[in-house]
Amino acid sequence: MRRPFPVEFVYQVFALVIAAVIVHAIYTVGIRPQARAALDELAAQVEAAQGTGQYVAMEQNFFVIIKGPEQELAIIFAIWAFAIMGYKFRNVGLERRLFDTELVSVAEGESILPEDARTHSRAIESLPPDRRDRLLPRLYQSALARFRITRSVQDASEEARRVAESVNDRLDAELAVIRYICWAIPSIGFVGTVRGIGLSLGHAQSVLQGDMTGVTEALGVAFNSTLVALLLSLITVFLLYQLQLVQERLVLDAHQDCERKLIQNLQAPA
Repeated sequence: MRRPFPVEFVYQVFALVIAAVIVHAIYTVGIRPQARAALDELAAQVEAAQGTGQYVAMEQNFFVIIKGPEQELAIIFAIWAFAIMGYKFRNVGLERRLFDTELVSVAEGESILPEDARTHSRAIESLPPDRRDRLLPRLYQSALARFRITRSVQDASEEARRVAESVNDRLDAELAVIRYICWAIPSIGFVGTVRGIGLSLGHAQSVLQGDMTGVTEALGVAFNSTLVALLLSLITVFLLYQLQLVQERLVLDAHQDCERKLIQNLQAPA
């Protein structure tokens, strides 16, 4: 039996590569030159104000806040997570389209006997492979197969419930990469914090000589990396919970659809 081509894995790899290339290009061409220009301008103002007693206020600059390598890596990871979640949201939409499809044709007042289960199963098997392997047809197929073998409506209902729970567990397990990214983003920010504090300690000697420029820039690295990472983490975790919600609702709605349109029309022999 041929294994299905790992489309989602390939998509995740390409999404990471493309996000890294695009973000790094933007940083190289736009963000870092803009940040360096802003810092040079501030340094020139500080130098001009020396000896005059004037205080030069350091205004927050967007490019300076996100210029660090930790911020760049956190943004790449966030975009990677958004791409994976977008793929999964799209799959949920494709699954829900089948709710409007009549997978089992049963006339009003008609019941499905165990002898009819195979006929209805063939109708589902005739669907295109990309639709046949989705959640709702699988529930129908599993319930019909169990009903044909055991001739029990209760067993068919239990089989549909078991398949739904199995799919729900699989969908939850497939969120492992996104959960890792949600953990990694704030961790990257804390790495930047440690690096910035280490850089500021390296400028301790210049502080004794009255030069605070190196220390303030290093502390900016520390706090800015944490700020960016935590903001991205808030957004990513929120979208993750939304994805979990729509996936769980999909499984519940698919099971209810199977119960309403199929299980209730099954009739075991007396």
